[in-house]
Amino acid sequence: MAIYSREVEEMCVVAKGPNHGPAPIPEEGKWIQAKEIKDISGFTHGIGWCAPQQGACKLSLNIKNGIIEEALVETIGCSGMTHSAAMAAEILQGKTILEALNTDLVCDAINTAMRELFLQIVYGRSQSAFSEDGLTIGAGLEDLGKGTRSQVGTMYGTRAKGVRYLEMAEGYVTRMALDKDDQVIGYEFVSLGKMTDFIKKGDDPNTAYKKAQGTYGRFDEAVKYIDPRKE
Repeated sequence: MAIYSREVEEMCVVAKGPNHGPAPIPEEGKWIQAKEIKDISGFTHGIGWCAPQQGACKLSLNIKNGIIEEALVETIGCSGMTHSAAMAAEILQGKTILEALNTDLVCDAINTAMRELFLQIVYGRSQSAFSEDGLTIGAGLEDLGKGTRSQVGTMYGTRAKGVRYLEMAEGYVTRMALDKDDQVIGYEFVSLGKMTDFIKKGDDPNTAYKKAQGTYGRFDEAVKYIDPRKE
């Protein structure tokens, strides 16, 4: 029971006028007046970062009736964060979004990502806001593609020596192709996910390596090829 101060108790009652309730938000093809956590559903992504900003986390959550049914945790830039992500992926599923917001997800970047997602989802800014019945559990895996690997881009450059392509969405860059002016015109890569799958299916490592290779751009027209990690 609420306790009122003497000043409030001595006040007369003024009747409350209109009460429209919360503004409706879009959720999985419906307009919902969310009053409780169980009123929240949606699929969304968000990015988090730690205080020293030495790493980042991309978090994807699929929420049904306030409960996290699916979580995808992707991290970059910090070795410790990958171990934190392993714990967070186990912690998150099954919790309400309010529980998850107030749970230590081991790493500041993952905690920050959870905060950003919470804001999106309770304001109706989810990726599935206008999709009837939302996205199926398992939709998070679609971000990873057939190889079930995160899409990573790693590029390095110096004023003195120029650019080096190290990792593209297609995979690990093995060689860069240069024209007569030493400008980049393509690259060669190996898809580590495909290579591993080939080996698991019985191919020897050399065969798997060759089958997982590919090129992009005008690779065959180059006058010079360099190993971006050594040259």
